[in-house]
Order: sequence, then structure tokens, then C-alpha cells
Amino acid sequence: QVQLVESGGGLVQAGGSLILSCAASGRTFSTYAMGWFRQAPGKKREFVAAISFNSGNTYYANSVKGRFAISRDNAKNTVYLQMNSLKPEDTAVYYCAAAPRLTDIYTATRIDYWGQGTQVTVSS
Repeated sequence: QVQLVESGGGLVQAGGSLILSCAASGRTFSTYAMGWFRQAPGKKREFVAAISFNSGNTYYANSVKGRFAISRDNAKNTVYLQMNSLKPEDTAVYYCAAAPRLTDIYTATRIDYWGQGTQVTVSS
């Protein structure tokens, strides 16, 4: 069993930066691929970024490529999302996710655990 708790969301002006954190409980964190999704009001939840269990591979949605960076610290059971050059269209609730494989994350075919989400609002 893995529990995920996101933090770091908030209100930021366009062009600004935020760092989201996702703290995981449980001894098996280091065996999971981790990722971030987001859901804007009235829209479906969409994939943002993913990282393999050993940080060897990352994958990004085209909409955030070059602006966002995902990383993880297995010693701290934490995954991060560094968000730079934020745009109003990045406004959403951001969710942390855990899955057995990297492909499970970015195809959203199998997500074993979800966090409760953290709100990110980007003002113009």
C-alpha cells in the first residue's frame, strides 16, 4: 500500500515558477514509476510527466516539455515537479500517481495509487 500526499501548489503569476512535491508512504516507493497528472475545470485529467523507478527515464507531455522537470529522491520517498515559465493554461489541480511501469503512467493504462491533488493557479 502506498499513500501519496501532494504539496506546493498555490497562486503564481504567468512566467513564474512553482515546485510541487509528492511524499509517499510505504517501503515500496522506489519500485514504482511515478508521475504527475492535472485536471482543469471542465476538462479530463491529462498526463503531465513521468519518471521511472530509478530516475533513468522521464517522459513529458508536449504541452510542458522544456518548461517542467520531474525528479525523485527515493531516499526521501518523494517525487517533485519543477514548473517554470508557467502559463494561465497550466491552471489545474495537479495529481501525483504511482504505477508499476513508466509506460503505465504516460499511457494512463494502469495507475495503482493517486494523491488527493494540489491546486495550481496561474494568473495572467
